[in-house]
Amino acid sequence: MRLLATALGLSLVGSCGGLVVASSLVFFPARIRAPLVPWLVSYAVGALLGVALLLLLPQALADLPAPAVFTTLLFGILVFFVLEKLVLLRHCHTDDCHVHSAAAPLVFVGDAFHNFLDGAIICTAVLTSVPLGINTAIAVAAHEIPQEVGDVAVLLAAGYSRGRALMLNVVTGAAGILGSLLAFAAVEVVPGVRPYVLAVSSASLLYIAMSDLIPDLHRGEIDANGLRQVVLIAAGILTVVLFERMIG
Repeated sequence: MRLLATALGLSLVGSCGGLVVASSLVFFPARIRAPLVPWLVSYAVGALLGVALLLLLPQALADLPAPAVFTTLLFGILVFFVLEKLVLLRHCHTDDCHVHSAAAPLVFVGDAFHNFLDGAIICTAVLTSVPLGINTAIAVAAHEIPQEVGDVAVLLAAGYSRGRALMLNVVTGAAGILGSLLAFAAVEVVPGVRPYVLAVSSASLLYIAMSDLIPDLHRGEIDANGLRQVVLIAAGILTVVLFERMIG
């Protein structure tokens, strides 16, 4: 039960921790918020890549042969591509997002599903090792901060009050608890599924970083300073490495 409590707690950190920081940023003046959010996106790229490639995939490879791991990874990337096409996964990292009032309900549905996946990813990492779970929660939260800022901005543009917009994001964040519980039950019932879930978790983090965040950085849509992007990406990776050495 202690392990489950740890998994649930870290799932909350990953899902709602980003919202806590994002909600404070939303109330900042635009001149302060505008540069901070793009910097967080670059940092999130490094954290996501670091956790996926340096921690999750090696753990999966320790239990499964490479062909099985990379086949699962490829399958996961294709699944997330389809989910994004179905608008179940949708990412917005600025105040000026292309899905405004007409699509506000999709923000709620998409975020709930996204947080559900995040909870499952964090729980599976915790079941592998608590330090891995902490690193994964940090990477998820780093990505959630700029996304939550964009989500709240979308809801505000759709006419929601600030209080209601934040409350809706809290509700979607709670979906991470459900994902964590389901992942815990699945691993308890079928322990052999854990490395496969780790590979799919890696696919999720890699997909977000490489198909969503990095293209925006290349286009200069959220931050045109290439040197700063590289430094912040490196900082995200370094955070993962340092935490792994400190608590691993």
